[in-house]
This record gives sequence, structure tokens and C-alpha cells, in this order.
Amino acid sequence: MRTRSMLALFMTGTLIFFPQQGWTEETDDESTANVVILDKVMVIGSPADAEGMPGSAHVVTKEEIRQQSYDDVNRVLRKVPGVYVREEDGFGLFPNISLRGVDTTRSAKVTIMEDGILMAPAPYSAPAAYFSPTVGRMSGLEVLKGSSQIKYGPHITGGVINYLATPIPLKKTAYLKTQYGDFNELRAHAYVGNTIETAQAGRFGFLFEGYARMNDGFKTIDQTPDFRDGDDTGFTKPEPMIKLSWEPPTAFHQRLEFQYGQTELDANETYLGLSEADFQANPFRRYAASRFDNITSTQRRTYLRYGIAPTDNLDIITTLYYTRFKRNWYKLQDIRNVNGNTLGLSAALAGAQNGEGLACLQGNLACTLRVRANNRSYYTKGIESVAYYRFGVGAVQQEVSTGIRYHQDQVRRFQRNDDFTQAATGTISNLTFGMPGGAGNRQQKTKALALYAQDTITINKWSVIPGVRYERLDQTFKDVATPANSGTATQDMVAGGVGVVYQFNPWWTGFGGVHRGFSPPSPNGAVTNGLKEETSTAVEAGARYKNPRQALGAEAVVFFTRFEDLIVIDNIGGTGTGLDENFGVVHAYGLEFSAQYDPGIANGWTWRNPWYTTLTYTNAEQQNDARSTDAESIFSFGQKGNKVPYIPEVQFTFGTGLETDQWGAFLTGTYVSETFTSANNVEGQVNGTGNPDARFGKTDSYFVADISGFYQVTDRIRVLGGVQNLFDAEYLVSRQPHGPRPGMPRFAYGGMEVALW
Repeated sequence: MRTRSMLALFMTGTLIFFPQQGWTEETDDESTANVVILDKVMVIGSPADAEGMPGSAHVVTKEEIRQQSYDDVNRVLRKVPGVYVREEDGFGLFPNISLRGVDTTRSAKVTIMEDGILMAPAPYSAPAAYFSPTVGRMSGLEVLKGSSQIKYGPHITGGVINYLATPIPLKKTAYLKTQYGDFNELRAHAYVGNTIETAQAGRFGFLFEGYARMNDGFKTIDQTPDFRDGDDTGFTKPEPMIKLSWEPPTAFHQRLEFQYGQTELDANETYLGLSEADFQANPFRRYAASRFDNITSTQRRTYLRYGIAPTDNLDIITTLYYTRFKRNWYKLQDIRNVNGNTLGLSAALAGAQNGEGLACLQGNLACTLRVRANNRSYYTKGIESVAYYRFGVGAVQQEVSTGIRYHQDQVRRFQRNDDFTQAATGTISNLTFGMPGGAGNRQQKTKALALYAQDTITINKWSVIPGVRYERLDQTFKDVATPANSGTATQDMVAGGVGVVYQFNPWWTGFGGVHRGFSPPSPNGAVTNGLKEETSTAVEAGARYKNPRQALGAEAVVFFTRFEDLIVIDNIGGTGTGLDENFGVVHAYGLEFSAQYDPGIANGWTWRNPWYTTLTYTNAEQQNDARSTDAESIFSFGQKGNKVPYIPEVQFTFGTGLETDQWGAFLTGTYVSETFTSANNVEGQVNGTGNPDARFGKTDSYFVADISGFYQVTDRIRVLGGVQNLFDAEYLVSRQPHGPRPGMPRFAYGGMEVALW
């Protein structure tokens, strides 16, 4: 773990870099208008633009993210209906997100983007989210479901999430926010930017940004005679970023924008959970066997984007992008020499071998701890060009959007196993290093050509939006240890749909659509198992109401999605093959509802009183018996009619607040119903073969409340504070990767925001 001095240096440097004068960052509509945003690279645009979308669309604004000082995308997304999150580490480092019933595992079935650019480590070859953009540094978040997602890929059976990074401001702007909280949490966010107008060379813009977070974690590792640092289960995460832009003084508008950003993570995080009894006694305990677990990763991202509007009716935007991601998760793989046997971690947690495996994990039995260096490197690169052309005659107006993208990505796995000899006291007496590449030496690579076309046809009160998408994938899988498993595969995938919007009056809008989506298998799954893409057929219908004069808005959507050839992975963190498998058919249907009302605005009060609520009801049901009999898979041995793992039936979130120009206080509450954690829908920790396995069972239903407040000291300085998980609820959020895992306990924090000039 890096030392705390890194963040202290960052914070000190930030304060020295900025002038020691302040002003309060403007957050009104005028300020928002003074920020440069390329609308066409956003999934939705402004919250107002969501009203004209033919599918379910939601924008989470910068103000909503900052209101509760969230840096965990799981908490942010609770406000969006139709989104399901499975927590893992309590801080949102490794999100598991599902939209409308797709598999939650590592957000692999959701297209994750930042400023319109694919952000998964290798979106085609290995999309599992061991990296996800940091929501705490974002200026917004867009979530799109339904037929509107046809412009995006490659995973469009569920939906799209687009993170919006801080844009280059049009006027001189600087911002600093610092926080301190429980678990020795330190957090800092700072940026400075401006756009400079010149008579000869046009307009130049710049933005320098830094974000950093670190803490000691909220879990404690059991101590042994040779290990006394059990309180350090936290992480450090610094993120510098630079953006530059140029708009030349030509007769038609042109804009060139460059960005470079970097994220580093050093986390003492583990895959290992607890036994059921130990979780009930202390959910924030970690066993001594997990003390070597640590992940380090580095992600570097850059793009060069060129936009040109040669006429009033035509916009063309071309983006050249490149990301590189490296990570090494050094973590406990299994336990050996447990009275002569090897045990998987989930089996040991569930009491296998008369509890001897659990005693090994607790440091109370002589055994061997096998720790794997999961060393992998990824890259993503490509070029994309999108054109928008507007034309029309009389009442019929159209905007045709077309795009082409050539993309390459790759994951290279080069792993080793190390063996730690443990004495009956928990002391490590010997370490044997494994052979590099001996625990996995393979490569997956994808070359993808994607094309789409979409037409928005507006006739008086009607808008009809048909679209089609085609992708061709050339996939390569190379297994150095077993060359016979190597090979190539080709995928041709087609998606399409049509959405309809009808404006009944200035307040009411109806919408609906039909959409066929796809999600490709990994090269390994395509070559080894011969898998083709997962497909979905989705239908939705809904209505929106918005009356600005009454400060009231609402949206209700009913949806049905049929997933065919659902692709699942046979394990996560287990001892299985890690291959993609074809699960079969799943139906997901439900209701999404959201509403907002502010009586303060509606009645002309001198203070505001916002209220909001979201409700999601979902029934995600298996339509066939599971094809897998691999006990390592939580999707094995499922039966027709069973529920899909980790998709709650009911989610409910509400919030309210009081706010004046001088101070504000806010409350948010979320309820999530219990879920099954495996396709065979068992209550106890027993897999499909009847053997003990801590991944099988249920999660808890839970209710979590967050509060926050601020006080405006001067026009330029604001102090803030809050408590997340106000009632200190203890609840089980996941049984993956290995055994019961808790949500974050009560977390109190305080800090300040200063806008410097």
C-alpha cells in the first residue's frame, strides 16, 4: 500500500498551485451554459433532452453526485430505475451493474463509456470491469435503456452507461474540494481551466484536473505472531487529467480536443469472504489467510477528437482513442495440504472437510496457502467517425445519424502461483515462488468493424426513430500452455429497432419501442466452446409528465426483454475453467417509475424542498433448465421458473431536502429486496452437486439511509458534511467472489468546497 504522504502531497500541491483567494463555484443554469460540451458525443445530452428519447433515459447531474459526496457508482445508480447493482468491496472499486435483468458479473453486459469512449479494459475480448471510471470526479452520468442504444455497442442487450468527465470551461474557473472521514478517509478534487479568445488563432481551451482518494478500509485482518498490520485494508487512488481544445477562426465551425488521463489503484482488497457464522458475529472481519491479497492497476486513456460543421445541416465528429490497462491482483487462490487435501475457498468457508478448511483460513491449522499473481495487461484502440445530417420539408423534419468504428482490443494473461507454508499458529514458515506463466499464459484479441444508421423522423407531434447496427468481429485465442486450444472465430452481429415518441401536449409525452440487441462472447468462449452472440428482444412503453411551473415531473415504463443464448461465465474467482457458457433463455419484465416534486418552487417559497422517488419491480425468470453441470458456476443446475441470480424483485429509493442560498440538508433512503445468489435458487450453502459452497444461498434485503448538509460561509467557501449508512445497517450484499460480503458500515465525513477564481 502506498503511504498516506502521496495524497497529502497532492492536496498541499493543489493549495499552492491555486491562488489563496476564493469564490463559490456557480451551479446555476447560466454557469452550465458557459461550459463547453460536445452534445453529439453524449448519450442523452441535458436532462431536458431525455424527454424526447424513445426509450428510458436518465441523467444524473453533477449537483446530484456532489449532494451526498458520492464516490461509489453503486450509490449514485440507486436513483435510476431499472438499474441493479451488486456491491462487492463497499467502496465501488469493482462495480457489478445490470440493466433490466442482464447478468451483473463485473458489469460485463453493459456498455460502459466515458465521454462516449469505451472504457472497459478490453470491451470485446475481456469487458469485466476491473476498471471503472471514478464517479466522484464526474460532471454527470447518463443511463440509456431501450431502442435508443442502437448507436452504441458492443453490449446492448441491457443498456448503456456514459460517464461525463469535467468539461473545459468557457471562462476562467477553478475548484477545490477536500474531505476527511471515517476509516481515515482523505479525498481531494481540484481543477482549473479557461477558454482564451484570440483574434488571429481562434479559441484555445484548457483544463487541468486532479482527483485522489485514500483510506484504511473498514475491515480488520486477523493477526498472527508474524503479522500485526491487520487494520490496513484500504486503498489509494490518484487520478491526474488534462484536456486541451482549439477552435480555429474559420468560416465554418471546427473543434479539436485532446485528453489524457491516468488512474492508479493500490488496494489491499480480497476475493475471500467469511463463513456464515463469522459473518453474523462480525461482518467486517477478514481471515489471516487473506493478508497477502492486494491489487495494483494502472489505466491510461487518451483521445483526439475532431468536430466539424461544414454547413448548418451537417456535423461530423471523428475520434481517435487509445487506452491501456495493467493489473495484478495477488490473491488467495485455494488452500492445500489440509490434512492431505486441496480445498476451494468457497467450500472451505461452507465447512467442507469438517471445518478444517475454515481453520486453515483462520490461521489455526497447518496448511499451504496458494496465492496467485493474476497478472494481466489490456489495450483498446480505435477510430470512430459519426455524422449527423438534418433536412426536411414542411412538417416533416429528419436527422440521419450514421457511424463507423474500427476497433481493436486485447487481453494478455501471464500468471503464476506462489505457495506459503503456514504453521498451526498461522505463522508463515516458507514461501515458494511459482513459474511465471505457469498459472495462465494466454492471449485474447478482437478486431471489430461496427456500422450503424439511425433516422429521427419528426412529423408534427410524432417522432419515429428507426435504426440498425452491424458488427463484424474477428477473434483470436492463443493458449501457450495448450496450443491445441488456440484458434480463431468470426462473429457477424446485427441489431435493430424502432422507437416512437408522441407529444400529447406541453406536459405529457408517450413513448415506446422494440429493440433487438446483442452481446458477443469472449474469443476464448467463441473458439473453445463455439459460442455465438447472446441476443435480446426488448419491448417497452411509457409516459413522461413534466410541468416546470408546478416543479413536477414523472416517468413510468413497463418493459419486457427476452434474452436468448444468454452467455454466462462458469465462475468468478473459483477453480473452474473461466469459460463462457450458454445458459439459454431468460425473460425479464417489470415496471420502472420515477417522480420529482418541489413545493418550494411550485409555491414561490424563499426556500426549496425537493422530493424524489424511484421504484423498480422486476421479474427475471429462467425459461429452461440450466445447461451447465459445472459446480463452479453459480448458473449451474438452475431449473425452469427459477429467478436469475442477484436481480432483486423490488428496489425503492426516495429523497428529500431543505435548501436556501445559505444552507441545505438532504436525506436519501434505499430499500433493496433479497435475491438468490445462484440459478438453482437454494437457501443454504450447497451447490448443485450437493457439496458445501459459500457462493450459494441468498443476499439480505436491506434499507440504507444517507444524510448530508452544507453551509455557505462566504460567497466563495462552503463547508459540508454527512453520514452514509446513517443507521449503521449490517447486511449481506453478495456471496461472490467467495462467500458472504458486507456493505459499507456507517461512514461520517466533513470537508469544504472552495471556488478559487
